[in-house]
Amino acid sequence: MAGDRKAGAPVPDPERASGTPHDDVRRRIPHTDALLRDPRLTEAAGLLGAPAVKAAVREAQERARAGRIPPERIGDAAVALLPDTASGLRAVINATGVLLHTNLGRAPLSAAARRAVQEAAGSTDVELDLQSGVRARRGRTALGALRERVPSAGAAHLVNNGAAALALAATALAAGKEIVISRGEMVEIGDGFRLPDLLVSTGARLREVGTTNRTTAADYAAAVGPDTGFVLKVHPSNFRITGFTRAADVGELATLGVPVIVDIGSGLLAPHPMLPQEPDAETQLRAGASLVTASGDKLLGGPQCGLVLGEENLVRAVSRHPLARALRVDKLTLAALEATLTGPPTPTAAALAADPAALVARADRLASDLSAHGVDVRSVESAATVGGGGAPGVILLSAALSLPESFAAALRTGPVPVVGRLEAGRCLLDLRAVPPEDDERLAEAVRSAAGR
Repeated sequence: MAGDRKAGAPVPDPERASGTPHDDVRRRIPHTDALLRDPRLTEAAGLLGAPAVKAAVREAQERARAGRIPPERIGDAAVALLPDTASGLRAVINATGVLLHTNLGRAPLSAAARRAVQEAAGSTDVELDLQSGVRARRGRTALGALRERVPSAGAAHLVNNGAAALALAATALAAGKEIVISRGEMVEIGDGFRLPDLLVSTGARLREVGTTNRTTAADYAAAVGPDTGFVLKVHPSNFRITGFTRAADVGELATLGVPVIVDIGSGLLAPHPMLPQEPDAETQLRAGASLVTASGDKLLGGPQCGLVLGEENLVRAVSRHPLARALRVDKLTLAALEATLTGPPTPTAAALAADPAALVARADRLASDLSAHGVDVRSVESAATVGGGGAPGVILLSAALSLPESFAAALRTGPVPVVGRLEAGRCLLDLRAVPPEDDERLAEAVRSAAGR
């Protein structure tokens, strides 16, 4: 009884007194310093940093204390818990059916672009002519590759994203002046980002013309005057207006005697047979556009950047504006963009061109293999989209694996994160944006989520 115990006497530890297995496990857990001497963890510390390795060791020790792994497996568990890189970003398999998913970084880079980034990560000749030893134009080879892909562009300039391309053009060419724009093109492009707010922030004034559904060349002509900086035509990339509509084309606007800037958004450089309604840079410039602005990480399939293409004198005015320095791209972006332009077809191009019958065959094969492992899965037809604000309304025939809804969270948080979509109470893994070489990784992720 408690009353019989002498004052100040230590309270016995039931587990220690009985010699329970829990006490034995705690005694057998190696100290952190001893674990860090494991050659695998020592090497990892040089690649990932000591804090990341120590965190993995402590997590493995906690698992041993909780009885989830034996003490002799702590080193192996710590190695398995190490992140692939020192960055918090994790590579995922995009099985959403959205080719250019903004939350997943839009366009995945090609193998050529990834290799170019790795090569450019060290010291490079980004602003040095190795032959003469004097300073050279930054990004000269990437800009040359861009002009080769868009022959109608007299010059090109690069900034850090599509919005920056338009903002820089507005600042350089229309600060303190008017930008004439159709009311039907005053768009919001996502996350509350509104184009009119961006344009006004540059110091320009907006002159709205026409109506939401109909704006004619005469509406623009009536608004153009001495205060006009340029006429802006914006592709409403993430919605469509149908029915009683009218929009002036670039050829009509090019006759107004002021620069015409066309923001095509998605970065398509030339016409694409599967996307006949999507504007491209070459066609717009041939039609009379003075400048075209676009994004590099959408249908172009490259890194995040903004493109400014068009008349040499206007591109020069844009590129020499003081703000251009603040918006310039780094050497890694330049390397990735050039390799995208000159290298083999990008993953985005491959996903667009994927044969629906081949997608069905892949889904059937994967479903058969997974079913043999006891997974509740079936192959189903699916509908993919371009995404990234490109080609609204275009449906791409596809195929998917249909799994129970509960798989969605398990797949996202698994060793190889897979992001699908929920539809009609099922988790669909659409194959349109999944490269065929990732099929086995996808199957392994599903087996892991199913506990198989």
